[in-house]
Amino acid sequence: MVGTYHAERPVDSFRSSTNRWLFGSFTGWLTILSCAIGVGLVVIAVRWLQNMGAAYEITDQRLIVRRGLVMKSIDEVELYRVKDVRVDFSLLNQIADIGTITITSSDRTTGNASFVLRDIPAARERREGIRKLVDRARQIRGVRELDVDAEDGLR
Repeated sequence: MVGTYHAERPVDSFRSSTNRWLFGSFTGWLTILSCAIGVGLVVIAVRWLQNMGAAYEITDQRLIVRRGLVMKSIDEVELYRVKDVRVDFSLLNQIADIGTITITSSDRTTGNASFVLRDIPAARERREGIRKLVDRARQIRGVRELDVDAEDGLR
């Protein structure tokens, strides 16, 4: 497909959910209880500002992360470089339908570290959608993932 132009299209956009974090995590419930002494309101305000300062967009080629309210930054992870997409959730998270999505990538944005998206609504469905988009992005670019082990070589 050399020379073929593939227009990038948005697939999904979302933010972390403060409300679901409050009712769907142990820490959220402790924060609600601490509102009685006034501390909880500060924690909720800080968490809300953090969540409002981060927006995520998934296209058919990239994950785009926009962060910041005053000082803004934009990070992009090319989907064909994603090695693993993991979702973690507790029992409370399942009830509130949120989770933490962890993306491992060879993209320079992640610096060979994990890229963590916290308190994501419908995290299990979004993880599956990202996984399918990663496969499609690799097919379009003709890229394969190879694991190299220092002892065994290529696998």
